[in-house]
Amino acid sequence: MNIYILIIIADAILSYFPQFRHHEVARFIRKAANYTLDPIRKLLPEDLPIDISPIIVIVLINILMKLW
Repeated sequence: MNIYILIIIADAILSYFPQFRHHEVARFIRKAANYTLDPIRKLLPEDLPIDISPIIVIVLINILMKLW
């Protein structure tokens, strides 16, 4: 789970560098992160000024890790 949290953080950082968007590693990170981020994004209002879905997913993962 910690590795997946790092993938989500890497995806958030890479979103600030559009020149790497087509790089193979960046596409893999985006695809892996979107697996959990997309369902959360669908639940959030579209007019938010920033994307808080990575924060929500990381908090949920941490809660699940504490429960196990």
